[in-house]
Amino acid sequence: MKISGFSFIKNALIYDYPIVEAINSILPICDEFVVAVGESNDETLNLIQQIDPNKIKIIKTKWDESLRVGGRVLAVETDKAFANISEDSDWAFYIQGDEVVHEKYLDTIYDNMMRFKDEACIDGLLFKYLHFYGSYDYVGASSNWYNQEIRIIRNDKSIYSYKDAQGFRKGDNVKLSVQPIDAYIYHYGWVKEPKAMQRKQEHFNKYWHDNKWVNEHVLKADAFDYGLYVKELRPFIEKHPKVMEKRIELKNWKFDHDISLNRMTLKDKSKEFLKNYFRIDFGYKNYKIEKVRKNGDIHW
Repeated sequence: MKISGFSFIKNALIYDYPIVEAINSILPICDEFVVAVGESNDETLNLIQQIDPNKIKIIKTKWDESLRVGGRVLAVETDKAFANISEDSDWAFYIQGDEVVHEKYLDTIYDNMMRFKDEACIDGLLFKYLHFYGSYDYVGASSNWYNQEIRIIRNDKSIYSYKDAQGFRKGDNVKLSVQPIDAYIYHYGWVKEPKAMQRKQEHFNKYWHDNKWVNEHVLKADAFDYGLYVKELRPFIEKHPKVMEKRIELKNWKFDHDISLNRMTLKDKSKEFLKNYFRIDFGYKNYKIEKVRKNGDIHW
């Protein structure tokens, strides 16, 4: 079985992306890793070049700044990387520049890729998510955070990145048939040094909205105020991936959240009740979970 990792990145240093940690977190189970490096205003290219040269394949790209609706440019850059993985790879493991996999999940991930490699009905594997906010000590607990997404896809060129690169589709807008696995993606997109987070907010919203919307809705400031946007959070009491340890040690800002102030909305309470007692989940699903029979058992 051959596995290719792939990702895209631009201005990683300016916007404080843990792209090196992201790549290194899954590199042990990848035979190669393709990175679409966009033309940057910092040393992003040099940063990527310093990662394992035996596995890393760099594709230099130029972002189409005219693609300003719905984050479409992010999907285009994802597709550029995917198009350049080796033809003989069985699976393609996608990870974004602010996502990291804990080393404790690598064996589980690899075993599932092996298990479903020859199941033609399975297009990809579905991961669970932890979304960190403000600090490495808190994760989002409200229904506003997406709780699952596809991060491993079959090396099938009819598959493409969907909308703003959150997930994937194939053919004529067909949802992928997937298998959920017991592994998490740690999403650190909302844990940045406040000045870098503010820069990201002011710049990256331009890939979703026009200038008028950005000027009206994005608060101008020297540093991002996490307290203004905080929603329901819960403490994270486990260990972070080893690749994140140095970054966490260098954290130079403080964010605290009093969990007693959490106020679950009636909408969230209703969703939680229906999910826990009736297994009804109203969350957005950019995929189809496929039944697969293995040794007489049905896998979901």
